Amino acid sequence: MMPKKAKAAGSRKEEGPVPCKQMKVEAAGGPSALNFESPSSLFESLISPINTETFFKEFWEQKPLLIRRDDPALATYYGSLFKLTDLKSLCSQGMYYGRDVNVCRCVSGKKKVLNKDGKAHFLQLRKDFDQKRATIQFHQPQRFKDELWRIQEKLECYFGSLVGSNVYITPAGSQGLPPHYDDVEVFILQLEGEKHWRLYHPTVPLAREYSVEAEERLGRPVHEFTLKPGDLLYFPRGTIHQADTPVGLAHSTHVTISTYQNNSWGDFLLDTISGLVFDTAKEDVELRGGIPRQLLLQVESTAVATRRLSGFLRMLADRLEGSKELLSSDMKKDFIMHRLPPYSAGDGAELSTPGGKLPRLDSVVRLQFKDHIVLTVLPDQDQSDEAQEKMVYIYHSLKNRRETHMMGNEEETESHGLRFPLSHLDALKQIWNSSAISVKDLKLTTDEEKENLLLKQAELIITEFQSHRKTFKAIFVLIITSYMCCFT
Repeated sequence: MMPKKAKAAGSRKEEGPVPCKQMKVEAAGGPSALNFESPSSLFESLISPINTETFFKEFWEQKPLLIRRDDPALATYYGSLFKLTDLKSLCSQGMYYGRDVNVCRCVSGKKKVLNKDGKAHFLQLRKDFDQKRATIQFHQPQRFKDELWRIQEKLECYFGSLVGSNVYITPAGSQGLPPHYDDVEVFILQLEGEKHWRLYHPTVPLAREYSVEAEERLGRPVHEFTLKPGDLLYFPRGTIHQADTPVGLAHSTHVTISTYQNNSWGDFLLDTISGLVFDTAKEDVELRGGIPRQLLLQVESTAVATRRLSGFLRMLADRLEGSKELLSSDMKKDFIMHRLPPYSAGDGAELSTPGGKLPRLDSVVRLQFKDHIVLTVLPDQDQSDEAQEKMVYIYHSLKNRRETHMMGNEEETESHGLRFPLSHLDALKQIWNSSAISVKDLKLTTDEEKENLLLKQAELIITEFQSHRKTFKAIFVLIITSYMCCFT
């Protein structure tokens, strides 16, 4: 899981080349806020005035982008996302060192961790902050801060990838972390005070792991600037960076919003190739043939084995070119299992569930929470390898727990969803691809199959919701909710 991650202020002289792109936004009339109408509108407002086409063509995975904003309303909004003073109420809820909060400082180019044991108390945090000039790092604040939940849930819909965050609060004249690079795409939102940043050319472009860089290897920064409240900074994974709070100023608070960890073409290839090999081996006797005797005992691969593997890879590539069905065995499921549930305003208000009469042939059905659903075809996980048939699986995140998001609680994570016979795939795709569709138009053989499509997995749903076996209507509502469908 994710690491759970502009001229200088005042008279400070800007050193080195200016960032690749600096945009300045003047204050607009009226309040300024992000646009939550859709995932796309949220991201567009986050990087405004850069449009998304320019962003992905010129900056994404390529180079940093700094957006300066002279907008008091937006600065106020950013400042509301997380403040130093929020730690007092959060600590009263039971925060723990290591799990929820880290206290650290960069000393001689190395990270010095100052954590205590057990629960974190606000007075102790404030003491280390004031006296030891330590940075307070708060993990995954979207678990507690509603507006960050709202932002990150929309971004997960937009990117189709997990989105984590960390808050860093650093006193004046101090630095929390040594120069390093991350394995995530990073968006920095400056919330309070000012933060001085130095960025360096990556030694490992689009890095797949976190690493600290020694000071003597850095050279001069290629970009250097100071962020103020309301400013935004983006840089790709692998970008070496370090940041400090300037002397003589108030403390700095920023939130790092990060995404695209383990979400590369290489990861997707590893995820899909096993299914492709499995399916091809069912039809191609050569793939089922045994490898040469003692091949596993060889120190180096033999020329015969290399040629054979190369041939198989070319055959798989040809098969893939002519296929529309690309199986993802783990990435889809992992994403949907670990992502945030849909944002709901209010104090833990439950998502509304559809009701009404049972669907008939003349009913119209539509998909709800489409951004929180994945549909995939996988071998039946309840059968042995020899007897496995393909099934359609629909996973959803409606019941995911916000409190454990990005915290690595694998033992507390379970998948939610349903499975269908492969014969239902076309009908399910119809529902998926339509804003609304009549039951009678579903691509199933009989009218009875069409009417019963949403009810066929009743036993599975009853098993999943054992405490809710009250009436047939109640069961139906649960089925509809689990299908993320409603009807009129």
